[in-house]
Amino acid sequence: MDVFDDHACALGEGGMWHPTRNCLFWFDILGKRLFCKGDERLEWAFDEHVSAAGWVDHDTLLIASASGLWRFDINTGARGLVVALEADNPVTRSNDGRADPYGGFWIGTMGLNAEPFAGAIYRYYNGALRQLFDKITISNAICFAPGGEVAYFADTFSQQIQRVALDSEGWPTGAPETFVDLRPDDLNPDGAVVDADGNLWNAQWGAGRVACYGPDGGLVRTLDAPATQTTCPAFGGPGGTTLFVTSAAQGVDEAQGGMTFSQDVGVKGQREHQVIL
Repeated sequence: MDVFDDHACALGEGGMWHPTRNCLFWFDILGKRLFCKGDERLEWAFDEHVSAAGWVDHDTLLIASASGLWRFDINTGARGLVVALEADNPVTRSNDGRADPYGGFWIGTMGLNAEPFAGAIYRYYNGALRQLFDKITISNAICFAPGGEVAYFADTFSQQIQRVALDSEGWPTGAPETFVDLRPDDLNPDGAVVDADGNLWNAQWGAGRVACYGPDGGLVRTLDAPATQTTCPAFGGPGGTTLFVTSAAQGVDEAQGGMTFSQDVGVKGQREHQVIL
């Protein structure tokens, strides 16, 4: 993989390619910062942990923080609260999140110190926030199959990626089932994204790689990264075939830890879904 941006994030996360601005947004959760890089490089500082975003329009993002979901003006840096997110719980913060094909936004929480089962996964849709799954230790791998009939997510602590069927409005139907079980290989699922062919690309914390799984859960290929703590992949670039990968520097002593990487993988990703506020 090539180095896309050499800033060493303590905990890089939440890569999201904005389809009209043609730039990558990503976060340093522990550094409380948001970055953007396309024709120019931009950076914003926050007063709390921020972790994930979806695009609302050309100039607006929906950003998840430790206390809420916020409408964020890219041009001015102004933000306004859309809905509180565990704002009364000092133990947790937001973590992985992604917009769904129906205009909703899924967001996971976790304990600041990965306290067991302190987190949950929510969906913001049609003006309201609703909890979908509870007793999550480290929420991750939120992504969606083409067509919007399936959602994926993981609790990194469980070392399993789950899949759940969705109804015609994007709500889960029935109980989640195991899509990929990484326990036999002692691998830790972090962020994930699904390409246009329905393959799931999962960053695997501590393994220095992104693994691609077919719609049946079978391993298709792996990509090695220059940093061991890979955190979140995102498709983008001019043809949609570039895979961007964030990483984390905290706790490791390596030259490229925390940098953001890219590689043309010859497979087209899905266009990032738009959030409807």
